[in-house]
Amino acid sequence: MIRFLLEKEFKQLLRNAFLPKLILIFPCMMMLLMPWAVSLEIKNVQLNIVDNDHSTLSKRLVDKIAASTYFRLREVPSSYREGLNNVELGTADIVMEIPPHLERDWTNGEDAHILIAVNAVNGMKGGLGGSYLASIINDYSAELRLENPNAVSSFGAVPSIRVDTLGLFNPNLNYKLYMIPALMGMLLTLICGFLPALNVVSEKEVGTIEQINVTPIPKFVFILAKLLPYWIIGFIVLTLCFVLSWLLYGVVPEGHFIVIYCAVFLFVLVMSGFGLVISNYSATMQQSMFVMFFFLLTLMLMSGLFTPIGSMPQWAQAIAYVNPLTHFMIAMRMIYLKGCGFAELLPLLGILSLFALFFNAWAVLSYRKNK
Repeated sequence: MIRFLLEKEFKQLLRNAFLPKLILIFPCMMMLLMPWAVSLEIKNVQLNIVDNDHSTLSKRLVDKIAASTYFRLREVPSSYREGLNNVELGTADIVMEIPPHLERDWTNGEDAHILIAVNAVNGMKGGLGGSYLASIINDYSAELRLENPNAVSSFGAVPSIRVDTLGLFNPNLNYKLYMIPALMGMLLTLICGFLPALNVVSEKEVGTIEQINVTPIPKFVFILAKLLPYWIIGFIVLTLCFVLSWLLYGVVPEGHFIVIYCAVFLFVLVMSGFGLVISNYSATMQQSMFVMFFFLLTLMLMSGLFTPIGSMPQWAQAIAYVNPLTHFMIAMRMIYLKGCGFAELLPLLGILSLFALFFNAWAVLSYRKNK
């Protein structure tokens, strides 16, 4: 039974002269234009400071950085390795390591070196965050020179604090590495979430769905037949995006493609169920398109696609974390840039599974089939 329904759906899709071309052209234009056209404003960068000196000079530096509006001092770990673990877990964006004997070296007229390790998965955020922090340290070094005008090194120069910056996961701070996985999520939202929903509503308008409703076809089989063609198209478009990102930008995932496709499958289930819920409560194409446009903008703007979630107000962050697109984008960036596997992604995959169960159950229960 489902074979004939799938044949009907593919024939109906291919009969449209415009839609198949749009499905192929749209991802190509997105991958060509969007990675060049976005920018970020950085605030509330999560900072860890490893103080190996525990001197008056180092404590003053920590207090000066903590007073900045650009940073949130989340933790003062006991070791650099512990700080890197926090970066990998996503609870820190930057780890700053103050070396031992910072005050002694300064007093003896020797240069001091401070390491700034930034999470460069988001190259823009990492680069600007590291620059902000380096600027604060340089200002502090200038203050110390004013306080100690007679301090001179063995080479006859005034000692300074030098900053060494290290970009983690994205050494070249390439912002396209951060944007491309998120754009794939947006394309899947459109193709696998909203197009099948519009297809259902269009059948309501022309009246063909009434012919399906009087047949003995179960609701689950009918809904599955509506979704499968767009799932297949979504995976084809995703594979095309992989090829384009490799050819145009040289971007390839650090993680395994199997992990990516598993995460994509869960996300596709979420968005297709969400789209069907909208279609079940929409009577016309115009109504459904306005509702979908509203949710599409909300999902995109509140997902961290364009602006970091940490830079949003607290109420907006609460909304962002109940957005399935947020968790999918985090998962894609972790796979692409960090090379994470199933173990590291288990919490995110679990959240997406709950979303998929909720929306698809709602879609099946809310679909009214007249017998």
